Amino acid sequence: MQIDPGSQYPRRRGFGISPRLIIVALMLMYGGYYYFSNRQVQPETGEKILIDKSLTPQQESQMGLQAFQEVLQQEQQLPANAEISQQVTEIARRLITVIPQVSDALAAENNAKSAHVEKNFDWNVAVLKSDQVNAFCLPGGKMAVYTGLIPVAQNADAMAVVMGHEISHALLRHGAQRMAKQRLEQIGAMAGAVSGMDPGMQQAVFSAYGVTSQLPFARHQESQADEFGLMLAAAACFNPQESIALWQRMDAVSGGQGQPEFASTHPSAGTRMKELQALMPKAMEYRARFCKNPGGTQQAATLR
Repeated sequence: MQIDPGSQYPRRRGFGISPRLIIVALMLMYGGYYYFSNRQVQPETGEKILIDKSLTPQQESQMGLQAFQEVLQQEQQLPANAEISQQVTEIARRLITVIPQVSDALAAENNAKSAHVEKNFDWNVAVLKSDQVNAFCLPGGKMAVYTGLIPVAQNADAMAVVMGHEISHALLRHGAQRMAKQRLEQIGAMAGAVSGMDPGMQQAVFSAYGVTSQLPFARHQESQADEFGLMLAAAACFNPQESIALWQRMDAVSGGQGQPEFASTHPSAGTRMKELQALMPKAMEYRARFCKNPGGTQQAATLR
């Protein structure tokens, strides 16, 4: 009986790597490269942010213009010569005028220089007839105020706080930041799908590592816009103290029944008032520093 010598030794198994794992690894490597290569410091806040370097402010402005045109097709715009339209336009003009000074001052606090993205903006303000208690400013400076906000704001000072806040979202490129974060989430989701990970488990893992932390991310942006906007309003000779009364009225309109803060993209009214109150000394310093006609703005103009 012949014995095969090879049978005395165990046959070696191959060490091949699954093509699926290679694809997942490559996608994760790309996600890491995308994250670290697109990080930059936001001069006005001093924080590291993620913005796709291939997305320019000019491209953002074009996207904002397209979105603005779509809104105007769907909503009824008040005539430019209507009294409230003229009031809102004047508030916007005053806020826009002080953007360069306020941007430079905030950046200087972080030993940085502002990129002045507003240089690429083509400003336009519309008042839209709607019961919505809302306003917005899109990239590129396209702004709208809904008439439903007017009885809540009540006066020009409070409206300036709201409009300054919305302008700040555009100046800080918050939309571009959200787009970059969503791209990272898409890369992570695709990697999870290729790996065969259960969608529920995928969501749990991503949440644990903050990959899909859109809620606190959005709330942080809201707080940033609150601060920048308050400084704009103060520098433009509006009374920043009206921000507290504004949010008291906002809270009353919602009946105090807003979503719990942890489940909302916006800070609660109570949190906002507390943070705004803490910012008040700085706002008053900006008002004293940049407001050129403080004596002419003692009485808040009533909106109508």
